[in-house]
Amino acid sequence: MRVGLIIYGDLSITSGGYFYDRQMVNFLQTQGDKVEIISLPWQSYGRHLLDNLRLPLIRHIQEAAFDVLLQDELNHPSLFLLNRRVQKSTKTPLISIVHHLRSSEKHGQWQLKLYRRVERSYLRSVDGFIFNSKTTQSAVESLAGQQKPHIVANPSGSHQRPELSAEEITQRAHRGGPLGLLFVGNVIPRKGLGLILKALAQLPQGVWQLDIVGAQDMDAKYVKHLMHTADAGQLSANITWHGRLSDEDLAQRMLGNHILLMPSSYEGFGIAYLEGMALGLPSIGATSGAAQEIITDGQNGFIIAPDDANVLARHIMAVYQDRQMLAQMGIAALEKYRSHPTWETSMEKVRKFLLQFIKQREGQLL
Repeated sequence: MRVGLIIYGDLSITSGGYFYDRQMVNFLQTQGDKVEIISLPWQSYGRHLLDNLRLPLIRHIQEAAFDVLLQDELNHPSLFLLNRRVQKSTKTPLISIVHHLRSSEKHGQWQLKLYRRVERSYLRSVDGFIFNSKTTQSAVESLAGQQKPHIVANPSGSHQRPELSAEEITQRAHRGGPLGLLFVGNVIPRKGLGLILKALAQLPQGVWQLDIVGAQDMDAKYVKHLMHTADAGQLSANITWHGRLSDEDLAQRMLGNHILLMPSSYEGFGIAYLEGMALGLPSIGATSGAAQEIITDGQNGFIIAPDDANVLARHIMAVYQDRQMLAQMGIAALEKYRSHPTWETSMEKVRKFLLQFIKQREGQLL
């Protein structure tokens, strides 16, 4: 199978979506498929719209004669018109990999109106979808107003295997001292770090300590605002900013803390939840997005409204005071991880979908 994949930048970018795409490419290549990465440059949203006029890109797709052309949905502003030109000149199926929609995020009114219009046009321009969650599938079908051939292939956790026994999880939970809190994600407004600081300001400082892991260069103004907020609230002494970490160092942070905080205003899936669960770490996520497909409220973590700092503070205090509950949640988190599909299982599902789609398309052309 000859596969093309359109992305912005390169596959080494640190994010759940790019990690998913890397896993897919690696699996297809191990199966003997040839995968060509078509990289479009990162630009402003307006400049991305101009990509639709790039004739060299259309000619390249024509000449490559792919069996299937995959597109990370993140690239939708560059492709919503271009796809229609491609379909007129080639029979290559266009399959979109959807991690989450831009229009599912919070934006200003006029921006959201533009994003929804462009994204809807893009979703209607492709032939099928690979969804990372049922939540993402529902969001796409609601916006596009139609259902197309698709598959839901959940991400798995990281390649780090569970290293803790139930006894070790229990021992960690009962460790004395403050509750170890871990935030993992790019430091941008959507990820909910501001909400975490607001919740922590309600708690005695001796109750908690917070490790922040994630890129701090994606929204420098927002990072500066959060640091000022932490200083003003006298929280900084209990906070460590780590920036990006290697997989090994991130695993050590997870092993050394008690609970993962990631109350994002929207998550298409949230691989970090599973990465934490692989090491017996309960999670706190938000009701908006797919966190509810991973976290069972009160069992392996908590689900809160995306702007409810008061409830977040109460949950943190509850597990600080009840370490046996924390231990039980950690064990349940590990069990959830073990029951979740592996990357190999999900990517094999994707490959079968692509081969079947290609076969059906060829049959229609005969």
